[in-house]
Amino acid sequence: MRNRKAYFIILICVLAPFMVLCMGLPGAEEDLASAGQSDYELLAQVISGEARGEPYLGKVAVGAVVMNRVRSPLFPSTVSGVIYDDWAFTSVYDGQIGCTPDPDSYRAAGEALSGRDPTYGALYFYNPARVTSYWIFTRPVTTVIGNHYFAK
Repeated sequence: MRNRKAYFIILICVLAPFMVLCMGLPGAEEDLASAGQSDYELLAQVISGEARGEPYLGKVAVGAVVMNRVRSPLFPSTVSGVIYDDWAFTSVYDGQIGCTPDPDSYRAAGEALSGRDPTYGALYFYNPARVTSYWIFTRPVTTVIGNHYFAK
């Protein structure tokens, strides 16, 4: 009898995590959807703040840099973590991130979140006419779109 109870307890301990994963927790879908929606909104805001006046492809590229950083072990692993990382984006510090994004910024955010990357894996971008930290010139440039240089 003791062996049957021990076997049953072990079986429950092994199967319980799989059942939770398969069935999901109540509200998990809503949490994921709202997290996705907030990433989309935040990404559109940073694109708008950083790439206002740039061509549409440049807006997608700015979003791609954020997503490349999310996937890189060198940066935080979330969209908000990357965007609010210390001194990462000028628009966070000058308040432009709080402006309402234009429709192209939303569209570009959607493309970047879907994996489009016209930067060839860039982790940085800059406008050479406005650089204040010259270390950026040491990074290899992957492409130039509009006024922005994209670099690894």
